[in-house]
This record gives sequence, C-alpha cells and structure tokens, in this order.
Amino acid sequence: MRTHRVAVIVDEGTNPFEVGVATELFGLPRPELGLPWPPYEVTLCTPTPEVRMNHGFFTLTGVPGLDAVDDADILVVPGRPDNVVPRGVAVLDAIRRTHARGARVMSFCTGSFALAEAGLLDGRRATTHWRWADSFRELHPKVLLEPDVLFVDEGDLLTAAGSAAALDLGLHIWRRDHGAEIANAVSRRLVFAAHRDGGQRQFVERPVPDVPDESLAPLLAWAQERLGEPLTVADLAARAAVSPATLHRRFRAQLGTTPLAWLTGERVALACRLIERGEVRLDVVAQRSGLGTTANLRARLRRETGLSPSAYRRRFGPVLGESLTA
Repeated sequence: MRTHRVAVIVDEGTNPFEVGVATELFGLPRPELGLPWPPYEVTLCTPTPEVRMNHGFFTLTGVPGLDAVDDADILVVPGRPDNVVPRGVAVLDAIRRTHARGARVMSFCTGSFALAEAGLLDGRRATTHWRWADSFRELHPKVLLEPDVLFVDEGDLLTAAGSAAALDLGLHIWRRDHGAEIANAVSRRLVFAAHRDGGQRQFVERPVPDVPDESLAPLLAWAQERLGEPLTVADLAARAAVSPATLHRRFRAQLGTTPLAWLTGERVALACRLIERGEVRLDVVAQRSGLGTTANLRARLRRETGLSPSAYRRRFGPVLGESLTA
C-alpha cells in the first residue's frame, strides 16, 4: 500500500477527454477515503513544449517533458482520432523504456495503436475501440485483438476499448491496488458503475431503455440485496416476470453481459468487501456472498483478483498478517 506515480503522455492530437479521465481517476485528492497517503500522483508530460490536442480545441504548455515517465509506476497513453498516423520516435521510446523497467503501461481507446506500434503488444491480448478494430488488425496482425470487450488486463499491459471504458479500466486498477471497498467509494464519487467486468461487450444495443418497464434497475437492486441467497438465473427471470431467454436478451442489450456473469461478478465483489471488513472465516465469506463453497470462493477470487483469499486479506484487510481460516 503506497502512492503510485502515474504519468500521462499528451501527444499531438490527443483526446482531451481521456486526459481528463486519467486526472479524474488518479489525480484528485480523496480525503474521504481516509488513507494515510495519496493513492496516486499524476504528472502530464509532452514530447514538445507546446502540444495541440484533438482538433486544436486545446493547447497544452508548461508541463514536463517525456523524461517524467522515468519515475512512473503507471504510464497512461490516451487515444487520438488520427490513430493510423505513426507516433513520434520520442513517444514510442518513452513507452518502450517505461515498460522495459517493469512499470504498468495502459492505453485508453485508440492509445492501443501506440502500444502496438512500440512493439509491446505482439503476441499479447489487447483491445481497442470497435470502430477501428479492422484498421488495428491490418496494421498490427501479430496482436491478439479482442474487439468486443471493455478492457484487457495482461498484468503489465492494459488496454481499454473507449473513453467510457477507460473509467472501467481505471476502477479495475483501483480494485487491484487498493481493494473493492475503496474502489466502490471512488465509483460513488464518480457516479459510475462500481463493477463492470472487462469481458463485457463494448457495444450495448440500448444503453437507455426506450420502454421503462424493461429497465433492469429494479431487478438488479433486488438481487444485490439477496446475493447470499441461492439465487439462480431462473429466479431472476421469475422476479422480472419474463422467460430466461428474454432476461438474457435484456442483460445483453442493457449491460453487455449475461445474467449469470453479472450475478457471479456481484458475488465476488461482495466477498472482497467482506474480507476487507475483517471476516476471517472462508466458509462464512462463501456463504454470505452466495459463492457457496470455499473451493468456489478461492477459484473465483483468484480468477478475478489474481490472489488467494489469504493473500487478498493480507493486502487489503483491516489487520495485516492474520490468515483466513476455513
């Protein structure tokens, strides 16, 4: 638990919205979290003393040069609309050397083109905005592109599909670095969904339902109050008074995921919060979160966070050093 230094490269034509996303996620003071240190510190950096951003709407001056990346734990590369235009040598070199010394490198939207151009994504999974997926494949055929997901976390390389998905990836970073409870507090500050798994679809058919009665909001709120109960997809469909097939279509259309994937994700998030709040009995965590068995809890937590329950508690629990008991 420490302050992570974040550098954001602002290049010619960079999307100012995505720069704003990075500063909103990682640059604002958050005294409400009660942490004894700032979770992140953000530095903007540019390849030249003056950079004209997207369509010349903004000109950025007075920020450090690209040497600022040499102190960063996380490097953010926002997108730009002219993604097929090669990046400058200095920008690509800054990306390469940041990754080479072990820092995390993450892109927002078409920033993945820069990571691929730097040679970091060959043979690795990545995503980009669905609109430019064909161009990306043509330019970078060695990258394992996943064009229909919100974000991809490859550990040292992380890519978000679009400007809004950058918020999802940012909250994912908060969960990985500081736990689910703090990430939820940040999402409430942002008034943004607390947990959208990276595997959800980019393109949602109907983000705002045109028929109010088809909104999933009441059903989701009802289910979140009952995660510890043996809820099934059939139970959710019965509550919504629709068939399971209809419920599946509505989840796909409105949330970009399936009912089972959503339910499992909510249960894992609840299990994380229980561990962070001090529950040391694995069977209790599994039962109260609805994951059922300790074996399922271990498997789901490791898949979602990369940590075992004991390791998760050592990292995010209220008392360090205690082990979980079955």
